[in-house]
Amino acid sequence: MGDRRAPQQLALVQDLVNTWDIEDDRDAFDDPDGLEEFVAAHGLRGMRLTAGDLPALRELREALRAACLAHAGCELPEATSRTLDAMLADAPLVLAVTADGGARLRPAPGLAGAALFASRIAADIAAAAADGSWQRLKACEAEDCLWAFYDRSPAGRGRWCSMQLCGSRAKMRAYRDRRRTGSAGPPHGTGSPNAGSDVPA
Repeated sequence: MGDRRAPQQLALVQDLVNTWDIEDDRDAFDDPDGLEEFVAAHGLRGMRLTAGDLPALRELREALRAACLAHAGCELPEATSRTLDAMLADAPLVLAVTADGGARLRPAPGLAGAALFASRIAADIAAAAADGSWQRLKACEAEDCLWAFYDRSPAGRGRWCSMQLCGSRAKMRAYRDRRRTGSAGPPHGTGSPNAGSDVPA
């Protein structure tokens, strides 16, 4: 399947989106220690995230999932775009000059909890957008998966987290749909890096 982990600057976004395992219907934040484990794993103790921040974290998570789906070719709902814009607008950034004379965005002083977390996410996305990696963080388009993955294919046209699993299932469904409706024509996705024969072996 290859390495689907995002670069370091997008690891927090990817891991947030993947706190909900849709296939198993398991939300890591439902576990009593889920938030604490997430905070510890990402070195976020200074953000002072509490259980009261979970609704905002979940809302941000699903808005980011929708953005990642848009990177895979799905349409970003206007309402979701407005939600994401509003959440990031409440998480201001400032420009900081680094020790080597460079510059990077960082969360504005005085933020805490969900607002500070969203600001950190915004700074990471800004850096990733600048180098082109943000568009490669995608969500699997399989409705029973939607797992966030990093598309390392040369053309950057990946649509599924795994061609062997979600991709094969999608192609099998498309094949069966065409058989059921009696339609003909070239297999869906021909020419894509994920493309392959829709006819089962």
